This record gives sequence, structure tokens and C-alpha cells, in this order.
Amino acid sequence: MDIGKRIKQLRIKSDLTLEELASRSELSKGFLSQLERNLTSPSITTLEDITEVLGISLADFFKDDKDERVVFKKADYYVDEKDDGKITWLVPMAQKNAMEPILYELDSQAKTFVIKPHDGEEFGYVLKGRITIENILKKEKYTLKKGETFYLRGNDEHYITNTGKDPSAFLWICTPPIF
Repeated sequence: MDIGKRIKQLRIKSDLTLEELASRSELSKGFLSQLERNLTSPSITTLEDITEVLGISLADFFKDDKDERVVFKKADYYVDEKDDGKITWLVPMAQKNAMEPILYELDSQAKTFVIKPHDGEEFGYVLKGRITIENILKKEKYTLKKGETFYLRGNDEHYITNTGKDPSAFLWICTPPIF
């Protein structure tokens, strides 16, 4: 690992100048400059002081960013077969992320479970068929067909019904994860 490069990346990400980091970590600007250029190495105690100012733990500092997956294949998906359709989690372990994308497939006249009020937002894109979003509290209904999208806040209880004669499929992305 390039410790100097990592310190510089985190400093810039934290919107700190070299002078500000030096002041907050009680180190000299010259010493930090040498660290960032890998001309010297920090002690563990010094590195802990720097990471504390940068707002991360020592473990996170050494965490390899290469562990973060970017591409997911069909074999990575988790599928939950239901009597009236299926839910496909497109990103494994997405509940640890800020958003959660799923592919929801519903048979004709089938309904999703009721989504309870939450502090997030939801986006959907209808891939096939016709669906209706039903807001329980406001007694509002919104019908969408293939190629149309919805975007809503999670303020009210709601659910989605396949109101067509054929199966429907839609991409549903929630933040924070609620599925």
C-alpha cells in the first residue's frame, strides 16, 4: 500500500489543506509533505493521529478499495420465488449500501408487500406490463406501463399491483435499503 498517496487522497477528500491537517494533527506541514511523497514513514501513533483527523479508523485506512465490487453477474443475484412472482436482488448484500436495486416480477393482478413509511426515496422503471402504485393513506393510484418511471418519497404506506393481464417486471431502487 502507498501510505503517502492514501493520506493525500483522504486529506483532499476531507477538503483539508496540508496546513490544516498539520495543525489538527499537531504535526508539521513539512513532515506531512514528506509523508505524502513517501520520503518518510509514520509511526503507528502518528498514523492514528492523522486518521482520527481524517475521520476514519486505522482499519479503514488500510482497507483495500479493490475489495469493493463494481460488476455483478447473473450468478451473483439472489432470487426469491413467490407464489405470484419473484424478487431478484441485483446487488448481493446491498443492505449495507445507500441504495438497493431489485427486479420485481409480478403475475397478473398480484401485489407487492406493503412498504411502510420510511425516510428514503424510491425509483422504479417498468420493463414490461402495467403496474399501479397505491398510496394507502392518501388513497391515490398511479398507473404506469412499459418504459415509464416513478419516483416517490417513502412518507406513506404503499404497494404496487400488476393491473395488467400479463406478467409485469420493474426495476425498483430504494434508498435506504428496505427490502
